[in-house]
Amino acid sequence: MIDRIDNEIGFQRAALNLRSYRQELLASNIANADTPHYKARDIDFKAALDSARGGSGGASGMAQTSAGHMAGTGTGPYGAQIKYRSEFQGAVDGNTVNMDIERAAFADNALQMEAMLTFIGGQFKTLASAIQGQ
Repeated sequence: MIDRIDNEIGFQRAALNLRSYRQELLASNIANADTPHYKARDIDFKAALDSARGGSGGASGMAQTSAGHMAGTGTGPYGAQIKYRSEFQGAVDGNTVNMDIERAAFADNALQMEAMLTFIGGQFKTLASAIQGQ
């Protein structure tokens, strides 16, 4: 029974983990808004979710050109490829964090997480009423 429940919410769990990781990246961008030469980072959520689900949309690993080299993947947790955000307006200190963009992305991601949690809660309520026979 538990394995069937796990299968039912597996997609939502992967998506929620990715949303949480993206929230960490966005919070790091905001925290480093005044750090010289800091480059804002983000993930492509759709490609990362596809990669986490075992699809082909994720990033391929880096080529290992020598046996002494470490294998690099260029990815974060859950197969998320971390990318640098494109610079809209250059800063004198080389920082690429645009607070308006970061705040908007942070709020949007938080809203998506809340909606996902509400949806998962609804699924559990449906399962609980099915188990109780109501």
